[in-house]
Amino acid sequence: MSDTPTPIKASNVNPQSASAPDGDSVEAVVSLYQKTKKIYPRAVSGLFIKWRWALVWATQLLFYLLPWAQWNNRQAVLFDLVSRRFYIGGLVLYPQDLIYLSALLMISAYALFLFTAVAGRLWCGYACPQTVYTEIYMWFERKIEGDRAQRMKLDEAAWTFDKTWRKAAKQVVWILFGLWTGFTFVGYFTPIRTLAAEAMTLGFGPWEWFWVLFYGFATYGNAGYMREQVCKYMCPYARFQSAMFDKDTLIISYDTERGEPRGARSKKVDAKQAGLGSCVDCGLCVQVCPTGIDIRNGLQYECIGCAACIDVCDGIMDKFGYQRGLVRYVTQNGLREHLNFSQMMRRIFRPRVLVYTGIMLLILVAFGISLALREPFRVDVVRDRASLARIVEDGKVENVYRLQVMNAAEKPQTYRIGVSGLDQIVVTGQTEVDVGPAEARWITLSAQVPFESAQQAGAGAHTIQFSIERVAHDDVAATTLHEKSTFLVPR
Repeated sequence: MSDTPTPIKASNVNPQSASAPDGDSVEAVVSLYQKTKKIYPRAVSGLFIKWRWALVWATQLLFYLLPWAQWNNRQAVLFDLVSRRFYIGGLVLYPQDLIYLSALLMISAYALFLFTAVAGRLWCGYACPQTVYTEIYMWFERKIEGDRAQRMKLDEAAWTFDKTWRKAAKQVVWILFGLWTGFTFVGYFTPIRTLAAEAMTLGFGPWEWFWVLFYGFATYGNAGYMREQVCKYMCPYARFQSAMFDKDTLIISYDTERGEPRGARSKKVDAKQAGLGSCVDCGLCVQVCPTGIDIRNGLQYECIGCAACIDVCDGIMDKFGYQRGLVRYVTQNGLREHLNFSQMMRRIFRPRVLVYTGIMLLILVAFGISLALREPFRVDVVRDRASLARIVEDGKVENVYRLQVMNAAEKPQTYRIGVSGLDQIVVTGQTEVDVGPAEARWITLSAQVPFESAQQAGAGAHTIQFSIERVAHDDVAATTLHEKSTFLVPR
């Protein structure tokens, strides 16, 4: 008899314990996968959907229009990877300024932690790109195919001319919007006016083609098809958000005490006399949910905090003459202790919120001070490793260096270079250099020490210091930077 176990096959058949009539066991077929049921979110109106659309407009106008803004005859926001310069308004950053990007990422992270601790998944529900683009793509879908019932009916119907043109039109609009989004994204890294001229002749470079198509396809796929799957399975935030929640975090909740027992009824029925709660069991809160959950089942990680269920439930409460707020923003302690909104707000300033706020403010202050005190130029000193040290005419010891002078100002500047650290050390070669606005320039120069001074210093490496002075002119004040290096004296 073989010891190899019999594999279990996966199929769409539901497994049952089975045995043959003669008592011999037969192979069981187990279904390991289940087809994802398509969600058809219903359109909703109300206060929170207005807030969502206000943020959709604000974020997308900023994203699509910002690359076209000009500053000093150049693009206001441009991350020029080829020349390794990043322009943000009047600020010019170099790769050496990576610390500022790190600070921005830390500020963003702590802001996310803070908002989550206070009011749950506000970012996910109102400003996350996945939520924003899904909302836009669903708007296109509703305009072309109709609302929930019409879309469901259309999908189930046979292929006719009406279905074909609607499906085709939706795909065309989705693809064009995705390509426009990819084009705009690349416009932050390639000057968008140049990119627009290239688009007229489809003359993009290889990397431009790749990123326009990649980012466009990602927008089309994520917002058009994957939608809630991204939020539920791909986004890590859905998994670790609970670590930032506590019983005083504002979340969207169903008031079970007030709503149960739920049940359908007409508007004329007195709920108390019928022994019913305020929930009329209409199911609209499930139909409007973009992730397809039932908020009446309690807090779930799939909930993105969009508040669509609040808007639709408030509308139903109005129709039946009941008080609003059966589904609302509330804390778990607020539900249990029957706290009003002002009482819940008083519990905001708890330890974790204060810690997040303190750290974020500390980083913000340090970031602001660092930017205010930032030097208007940078210098990198690199030793010429092809010639570490040599004896030149007149018996002097010479070391060769390469200096990169980076002008972070929007005007041309002149820089004067000197050196100190050893007796009688001098700079030879180009000691004064002109650098254009927001440009970087490499120069090669030598430092020389008389032979007697080198002997007194002794063989080996000695610390020296280059002084790079920005020459004062017009309204520009003189500024000096000091960069350390080493001077080698041969044996």
